[in-house]
Amino acid sequence: MKFETIKKVILAAIMLPFVFMVIEGVILLRSSLKEYRDLEKDRQFADVLARAGSIAAIEILAEIGATRRYIAQPSGPAAAEMQRSRAMLDHERRAFYASLPSRDVLDKGLVDELSALNLAYSRIVAARSAVDQGRYINSDPGYIYWYAAQKQLAVVDALSPLISDPVLLQKSNQLMGILLTYYGERLITVVGTRYLDHGFVARFPVELFVQGKVMLGDGMDHMVFHSSDSTVRDITAYLGRSNQVKANAITDSILAGSRPTREARDIWAVAQNERMAFLQHKIVEAANNIHETGESLSARAHVHLTLILALCAGLLILATLVMLLAARGLRLIDRLTRDRETLVGELRNAAQTDLLTGLYNRRGFEVAASALLTQAEHGSRWISVVLFDLDHFKKINDVHGHDAGDAVLRHVARVARENFRSFDLLVRHGGEEFLVLLPDSTPNDAAVIAQRVRLAIEMAEIPLPSGELIKVTASFGCAGRANNAANRNFEDLVKRADLALYAAKASGRNCVISEPVVPALPQEERRKAGSVGGFDSRI
Repeated sequence: MKFETIKKVILAAIMLPFVFMVIEGVILLRSSLKEYRDLEKDRQFADVLARAGSIAAIEILAEIGATRRYIAQPSGPAAAEMQRSRAMLDHERRAFYASLPSRDVLDKGLVDELSALNLAYSRIVAARSAVDQGRYINSDPGYIYWYAAQKQLAVVDALSPLISDPVLLQKSNQLMGILLTYYGERLITVVGTRYLDHGFVARFPVELFVQGKVMLGDGMDHMVFHSSDSTVRDITAYLGRSNQVKANAITDSILAGSRPTREARDIWAVAQNERMAFLQHKIVEAANNIHETGESLSARAHVHLTLILALCAGLLILATLVMLLAARGLRLIDRLTRDRETLVGELRNAAQTDLLTGLYNRRGFEVAASALLTQAEHGSRWISVVLFDLDHFKKINDVHGHDAGDAVLRHVARVARENFRSFDLLVRHGGEEFLVLLPDSTPNDAAVIAQRVRLAIEMAEIPLPSGELIKVTASFGCAGRANNAANRNFEDLVKRADLALYAAKASGRNCVISEPVVPALPQEERRKAGSVGGFDSRI
């Protein structure tokens, strides 16, 4: 498998699982963010419900009572109490509007109810001004506050469809049920009390009385779905008391048009007032419970936010680790590629290079000589060969060992490289024998260069592994010919150099023998020589 393919496979093995993990992380992050937004929205709705319930059950009714007492008997304390109730209602109104979420999470129905509530509060402001100017001396502004209370209840009811948390939704419906029950009982009590206080001449306000009964029925219907809740159980148990059951019977008789006795009327009034005080207490209790639920939702929202941040941090760390692993993988692949190329180069060199001396071996020499001779054809007229070997080398191996012989060969190869020309081709021809190809050199030129190398070898002190220093000599044979494309019999040139080397050995060694110059062959003889098999430097 190619290294580029391996690189792609490794990258795919690293990146594909990471991509799937990121996709899963993004999905989980989106669901967590949605749940966090829902929790934050429900937390805000919890605050809105708690404040709306408090306003409907306490602040509006407190201002109604204080305003009526001031109208009935204007005095400093009554005016101060009325102003305190107004300030309290205004404070709760501002807190209520501040707790509302942004309009983009509110549906049209709730927005419409809020607009109607604003109109109702503006009517309360106008009624306050009229009371302060004394225009309500013989009348009652209670219907204005009653309208505002109904709109406040409508806002509570419109909030329920927007709530996601099931616990908060249950508490919202429960609060709405208690509020409706309370206002139904309050309307029945107020209407019934006024009817009974005006004697036989008063006309019974059937419509208002029926409206109170309808509100009472709606409130009980809201609570019947939460009969397992402790607050609802308390209300049901309270309404089941004997005095409350008796009060209900008196209410039904009033609705039928009869007038109860004074004693029955007193029992009914006491029971109704106690019932409204009990329901008002339960409203406050339900509102506080909703507020606590909002705090719980806030805590859960913070936990979700922490989880979201942890998830983001985890994804970031994971991405960093994957990128680091990918980078390390790519670096490893690049290093393996370089090592492979180096290894291939070393193997190629090993196939063409003598491992002991670092010179070309025969195979490498053939390739290099072919290129060198082809190049020399265009600028060189002569080509020469020098063949030399060390004198009495077998004795060195026998006396000092083969390690010493290897040290001598390495040293002689280094001396030869330093003293032959840089473009001469030097090869270990075998054993202690070396061959040099000298382009653009006559046999005489080659002999001069060989003589220089011979002297350098003779003068060199070669250190052996044992620490000894020895000297060696070498014998040289030189041969040359005119260089042209028609004359390819390089093997013959080597043979003639070998004969010259043999002559140097026979002459006492440590000398250079150069063969006489061989002239170029005539055209006819060149063809004959070319037809004879021999070494072709281009092969």
